[in-house]
Amino acid sequence: MIKFEEKTKQILQELDADIKSDNIYNIENLRIKYLGRKSELSKLLKDIKNAPKEKRKNIGLLLNRTKNAIQTKLEKIKEEIEKEELDKSIKKDKIDITEPGIRPTKGNLHPITKLLYKSIDIFTNMGFEVYEPYQIDDDYNNFESINIPKEHPARDAWDTFWTEDGQILITHTSSMQNRILSSKTPPIRAVVPGRCFRNEATDARHEHTFHQIEGVYVDKQITFTDMLGTLQTYFEAFFEKEIKVKFMPDYFPFVEPGGQIALSCVLCNGKGCKVCKNSGWLEILGCGMIHPNVLKEAGIDPNIYTGFAWGFGLERLIMLKNGIDDIRLFHSGDIRFIKQFK
Repeated sequence: MIKFEEKTKQILQELDADIKSDNIYNIENLRIKYLGRKSELSKLLKDIKNAPKEKRKNIGLLLNRTKNAIQTKLEKIKEEIEKEELDKSIKKDKIDITEPGIRPTKGNLHPITKLLYKSIDIFTNMGFEVYEPYQIDDDYNNFESINIPKEHPARDAWDTFWTEDGQILITHTSSMQNRILSSKTPPIRAVVPGRCFRNEATDARHEHTFHQIEGVYVDKQITFTDMLGTLQTYFEAFFEKEIKVKFMPDYFPFVEPGGQIALSCVLCNGKGCKVCKNSGWLEILGCGMIHPNVLKEAGIDPNIYTGFAWGFGLERLIMLKNGIDDIRLFHSGDIRFIKQFK
């Protein structure tokens, strides 16, 4: 017959002996030894079924009290050890408050982030809403909804990266255009700043990953002049100087008529320099009046509403504004480059 009272007293006595030894600093080993599945206490708990029925309740209470006593002792020891180690650490790492402090190094925003925020502020002050694009989207939103159907030759100009399940890394933030136009009632004024991807060779002027700001404006009686005035207002605020704009016809499937906007060179003020090839002008973005097919696809009647759209690469503007000659510097991770833009 197992003598439960004697066994529990023996367990507590062994614990006290261990506490007085060096084993005190390994609390986990003590916990396993006295409370683990193979511990003496666990064996006694399993042996309750062999005790007389009338005594099982009292034995159960005895064993639970013993278990609680062990847990309480181990927790108390743990607290004492932690306090002791903290006291040692405080004495060892004492801070001399009379020594001069070290000024913390402050970070600064990446030039892309900084001027992206500035661009957003300019457009929101002009009454535009801001939307974020999906970086991975489907063919319909990136191409078909903006009048670039499958097998259209214009797709070659927007060669990009595809996922195994047929999704696409967006080639332009125009991928949001149909979503915006089909979900709102004119007047619609929206800009979509975001990161885009193109499958092309990287050099000082080209990157496979870049930031674009797409914009749309749709309402009754919107004209070409409204577009030129909107873009000129933005560029003058961005470069913080007077800017002239010039429109040159070009082809884009999603606008008609479409073309390129050129700015008076911000480096030579239109006098002619190496950057503008002595022309006094810099081609900066594609734009035009939104194609009727694009409006129809979004459920907007082109006989009632008109609008314009544009898209430009933010990195190129930052390069002009700050005299940067290599676009690859933006993603080089060189902290010396970033520190210049405090």
